Amino acid sequence: MHPKTPEPVEIPDKLYFRIGEVSKLVAVPAHVLRFWETEFNKVRPKRTPTGQRLYTQKDIRLILKIKHLLYDRRFTIQGARQHLGRAPGRKAGVDLEALAEIRSELLRIRDLLDR
Repeated sequence: MHPKTPEPVEIPDKLYFRIGEVSKLVAVPAHVLRFWETEFNKVRPKRTPTGQRLYTQKDIRLILKIKHLLYDRRFTIQGARQHLGRAPGRKAGVDLEALAEIRSELLRIRDLLDR
C-alpha cells in the first residue's frame, strides 16, 4: 500500500496568515495547529503584540507536510518529529557533512605526522 500524495494546496501570495486562514487552507481545526506548535518546535509562527499568530508561507508548507505525515502516512507524532529532523543529505542520525569534515581533518593530521 502506497501512501497517497497530498492534494496540492494553493497558498495565496501573502506574507502573513492568521490562524483562521491557515486552518481553512490546511483543513484542520485551529486547536490542532496550536497543539502542533507544542509538539513540533519547527512550527513557530510570529506573534503580534496582541498575541495573534502570524504564519508565513513556509510555515504553511511545513504544516501541510506534518498533516501528510500524520494523516496520510500514519506517522506517530514522535515519528513525524524524527522524520522532519532529518536534513537533506542526512541518513538516520548520520551527518554526512560532519563526517566529511572529520575525515579531511584526520587526513591533514596524518600528513603532518608523516613529515
